[in-house]
Amino acid sequence: MLAALATLVMIQQDPAKPIGPLPTANHMAWHEAQYYAFVHFGPNTFTGIEWGHGDENPNVFNPTEFDARQWCKTFKDAGMSGVIITAKHHDGFALWPSKYTEHSVKSSEWRDGKGDVLKELSEACKEYDLWMGVYLSPWDRNHPSYGTDEYNDVFVNMLEEVLTQYGDMKEVWFDGANGEGPNGKRQVYDWERYEAAVRKWAPNAVIFGDGGDVRWVGNESGFVGETNWNFLPSGKYPGDQSIYHLLFEGDPNGDKYSPGECDVSIRPGWFWRESEDDQVKTLEQLKDIYYRSIGHGGN
Repeated sequence: MLAALATLVMIQQDPAKPIGPLPTANHMAWHEAQYYAFVHFGPNTFTGIEWGHGDENPNVFNPTEFDARQWCKTFKDAGMSGVIITAKHHDGFALWPSKYTEHSVKSSEWRDGKGDVLKELSEACKEYDLWMGVYLSPWDRNHPSYGTDEYNDVFVNMLEEVLTQYGDMKEVWFDGANGEGPNGKRQVYDWERYEAAVRKWAPNAVIFGDGGDVRWVGNESGFVGETNWNFLPSGKYPGDQSIYHLLFEGDPNGDKYSPGECDVSIRPGWFWRESEDDQVKTLEQLKDIYYRSIGHGGN
């Protein structure tokens, strides 16, 4: 009898190489966040103006019934993972008592000038197990140094205040709007310096905006392309409207990992105003937005 011995030879192969740029750990945490609140709150909430002019009397900001715990309970009940707050919008009004501007809560009658929206919100986020992020507009229609080199120092100092006093931030949202300040000048934003400040003081955060980690999708309707690559070519920024198709769909040949975030308001404007209370999006509209954002691989 002839006995045949079969030998299995295991051939070790190198693992497949990744296609395209890889996400960072911060990117992966961001992907898991999926759905979160984006709160626009400030003087505009009381003036009914979408973009404040920076000449508001600080006393117009007086939210006597402000309750960050009620906010966070609502976000948690809605299945959200966290919240981004407009710490400073284009009007320059800071929702924390900044040392670098007089246009802030410290100059208002709210809480006798001792209030701090970011502090109360960060404490409520911890209680309800929500992550927190901040929106800071570099445009400042109030600060006297806006339009000069000195203002970049001011803005970086404000970043340090916000990113070191209120816990671990998970996202820093930079608005690219750039208009005139109180002196009629426009600012040359030092994006590289702003990014370096975030990397230093909020190492676990992704940056939304020009040159950051997460891209704008080219609209404020809440959806990204049915085809949605998480890549962009280096040197392409959201402020360049000529690349709308790249923002909306990404680029399969891009060399930078840049997933799409779909920002959208539940009403026509970003800030609350009573005149729009009958125009809040319906459940069907919100479901459609959900499917066309998270369903297409965005947040």
